[in-house]
Amino acid sequence: MDVISDFLVQIKNALAVKKPNLIVVYSNMKHEIAKILLNEGYINDVKIVGKSPKKMLKIELKYDENGIPAIQEIKRISKPGCRRYIKANQLKPIKSGYGRYIISTPYGLMNNIEAKKKNLGGEIICEIF
Repeated sequence: MDVISDFLVQIKNALAVKKPNLIVVYSNMKHEIAKILLNEGYINDVKIVGKSPKKMLKIELKYDENGIPAIQEIKRISKPGCRRYIKANQLKPIKSGYGRYIISTPYGLMNNIEAKKKNLGGEIICEIF
């Protein structure tokens, strides 16, 4: 079972029905992805709720004044059955610079712009637009 794909689908489904927030089971990877989404302005807030072993991640989703979600598209690129890697010199703007990749590098998760600045490649986790 791919927990990252499940997490991304939960975000997509919550945005489709215009939920104000989303609560998912905590994992370090999900928390790092949510922090990147927060830094990029795709969500409003992320908090850890509860204590171990029942830790949860509460994500406050972001919409504009017309109710249109900030995340138009979010999809998994590298899957357990087919891993996708990218070199630092292959990193290019996504969706004319409006989209982002989340990349797992040797120095942790980061978006494609940070990875390009630090000259790092890695596994492409997902694409956000």
